[in-house]
Amino acid sequence: MSKLKHAVFLLLLTTLFINADAQSKTNLWKGFERIQLKFADRDAYYVKPAHPLPGNPWVWRTSFPDWHTDIDSILLAKGFYIAFINVDNRYGAPSAMKFYDVFYTYLTTQLAFAPKVALEAVSRGGLYAYAWAKRNPDKVTCIYAETPVCDIKSWPGGKLKGAGDEDAWNELKQVFHFTEEQAIAYNDNPIDNLEGLASFRVPILHTIGLDDKLAPPAENSDVLAKRYIALGGPISIHPVTQGPMELQGHHFTVDRPAYYAEFIYNNSYPVQKILPYTNYIKTAGGLNNFYYAATVNKKATVSFLGGSITFNPGWRDKVCKYLRETYPETDFHFIAAGIPSLGSLPHAFRLQRDILDSGKTDLLFVEAAVNDRGTDSTTQVRALEGIIRHAKTNNPMMDVIMMAFVDPQKIDNYAKGKVSPELLNHQLVATHYNLPYVNLALGVNDKIKNKELTWADDFKDIHPWYHGQELYFETIKALLQAGVAANYKQPVKAVLPKSIDNASYNNGSYYNITNARLDKGWAIDTKWNPRDGLSTRPGFVDVPMLQATEPGGELALPFKGTAVGIAVVAGPDAGIISYSIDGGAYKDLDLLTEYYSWIHLGVYHILGDKLNNGNHTLKIKISDKKNNLSKGHACRIVNFFVNNK
Repeated sequence: MSKLKHAVFLLLLTTLFINADAQSKTNLWKGFERIQLKFADRDAYYVKPAHPLPGNPWVWRTSFPDWHTDIDSILLAKGFYIAFINVDNRYGAPSAMKFYDVFYTYLTTQLAFAPKVALEAVSRGGLYAYAWAKRNPDKVTCIYAETPVCDIKSWPGGKLKGAGDEDAWNELKQVFHFTEEQAIAYNDNPIDNLEGLASFRVPILHTIGLDDKLAPPAENSDVLAKRYIALGGPISIHPVTQGPMELQGHHFTVDRPAYYAEFIYNNSYPVQKILPYTNYIKTAGGLNNFYYAATVNKKATVSFLGGSITFNPGWRDKVCKYLRETYPETDFHFIAAGIPSLGSLPHAFRLQRDILDSGKTDLLFVEAAVNDRGTDSTTQVRALEGIIRHAKTNNPMMDVIMMAFVDPQKIDNYAKGKVSPELLNHQLVATHYNLPYVNLALGVNDKIKNKELTWADDFKDIHPWYHGQELYFETIKALLQAGVAANYKQPVKAVLPKSIDNASYNNGSYYNITNARLDKGWAIDTKWNPRDGLSTRPGFVDVPMLQATEPGGELALPFKGTAVGIAVVAGPDAGIISYSIDGGAYKDLDLLTEYYSWIHLGVYHILGDKLNNGNHTLKIKISDKKNNLSKGHACRIVNFFVNNK
């Protein structure tokens, strides 16, 4: 086991459980050796096959482990392990999933069980199986479920046509800390949020009784199957119609155990070799200060600075959910500061307004590698370093995680034996400042080469499909878990090393458009909105906009600082500007983007840097020249930005 994996296991086990091996006992189960364990106050065991198959495939029973064991006996004889941990009466709640996570880690790291497991669920065990599978779709080979509960409103709630169980319903509400209204409104039942599971195409097989009154198929398995199929997930429902039907049709004799065992066998063996997420993380200086805030102070703010991959639903939401569930007593505040199309340069100058002005951040995620493609390396390093120095000057105890996401060009470069400049620059800054770093681009690249997924069918786009979002989250989760400790030191203030580049934008901020002195042709539209019907980006529409549309318009901007630039909105009529600083020679800048035909895009341009930290004047005028593809001469400025030392 790698040192990192070993550390993750030990830290999780120390945090939540006592050592299992010290209390293990051995006996027989169905003629096979069973190792009984104790995890805190929870009983657990695994059953050893006489001749394990290569890779150690296994089945995880989620409930009623001694009910209908014919399938397990067949699989044991074939070389599968069987495992179970007792978290009864927790109804698949997050508190139960903590036990599941550590049990899984124990089996896969200490005992080298296969990284993917077949889940076997009976009745209420469906709540556990799907709760864990949806959190870990990358770790599941298949799901076999017998009369599974798929909606708590059906059972134990009895709020639909099912009989329900009032005592169990009240217990469930207590476990989840739900009011009656919250329990009914709960939207993470097995029938909900199946997108990730479907994206991994996890095969599902349910056996049901057609007249089951406790978990009626019409409000459980049928609903799940309809939704799963609509998402592209493979599922089959097998009604059992032979033999006695007991307990209001909920209990029956499994009619074809060999057939169902074959379903599990064929989907779980041969064992697929999976590249560990820990290959793509660097813990560096760790996350002690953040975890101190979360576990000791029980109050923490987590901020996300990035482009559209951060803005869109997906990995960010999963990180927030993971933190809430892992630290349920902590008061978390999350700041989502993702804005589509923006990279490190915009981030450096909007950091103050979009994150720091909102108060003390304990953990900052920084993402820019995709949108930085095309930005020169000098600007990238100055911007990335500026973000880190600005953030840690604002709060010396802030922890920062640097992330590098993937795009097709990065995959192409890896294929040519090259590393994209954006990745090198992110790693350079992360290493210089001893920051945790996640190379998601390399992770996706390697997993494609390992035939765990394809770009076309699974990842699909730089804005990842559900499959890619799960990979992003799991890798980030591996980093967050690697930072866990049994005890945390008092927060330590950062001591910043010498700058990589003395011209870094380490005190960037927006500079309001009202600071400009306007000549004829320029005006401020207090709530700009395009009239051509093309797309816009949040934050760059329905806001004040300084604009000129005819050649000859001029403005002057007095400012103080070492760098200055403009954040413009560029559409199909974007023109060419000429600009000068402190009376220097005028330079031309074409504002038209490659996306001019369909969007008014927010774009940031540095017009001057490495200036003396004093007073300066920027002049801008609209040129009479224009790009042949442009429909006009427009310049629309949503913000100026400056850097002060």
